[in-house]
Amino acid sequence: MSKGGFMKDALILCAITLVAGACLGGVYEMTKGPIEEANLAAKAEAYRAVLPSADSFESDDLTEVMASANGEIAGMGLGNVTVDEAVTGVDGSGSLVGYVVTSTSNDGYGGAITVSVGIQADGTVSGIEFLTLAETAGLGMNAQQPEWKAQYAGKNVESFTVTKNGASADNEINAISGATITSNAVTGAVNAALYFANNCMAQ
Repeated sequence: MSKGGFMKDALILCAITLVAGACLGGVYEMTKGPIEEANLAAKAEAYRAVLPSADSFESDDLTEVMASANGEIAGMGLGNVTVDEAVTGVDGSGSLVGYVVTSTSNDGYGGAITVSVGIQADGTVSGIEFLTLAETAGLGMNAQQPEWKAQYAGKNVESFTVTKNGASADNEINAISGATITSNAVTGAVNAALYFANNCMAQ
């Protein structure tokens, strides 16, 4: 191939790359808004599911509080867990009914597990919902089964622990059969949310 032919092919390839990049950029800009809206809708749905007694949710800038709390959580033996977001749930008169704390465990078998935890004003867990869960089908994905998630609800404890021997106390959670890693990761995230709600929100 002549030098001129090589240059021509290189220019064509460069032009194709630029056009493809521009197209991808355009698609990203077009889909960014709907994706963000879908994520917000998913969060709002999770908030309502885990704290149904709340009529609305209020958020404050908790950046510094979260940074400090995550430093403390890192030394609590809960695994690689962080609190990502927290909102206050209020009733129609504006009175506090509880909190929704979203936390992420990076100790899942399939990657990060993000869960929203509803916690009533008295510290009772009212429910949990997953925002991200990508565990093994038929094993870790069973964490999303209502009967397994329900183990956390209605319990007022300082923290939960996973057991393989059958839960016999309020603070014990039955491990998912064949998915102890997932069970521990979810419980670590729930415990981080509980700690944050009880020590950083309930002031």
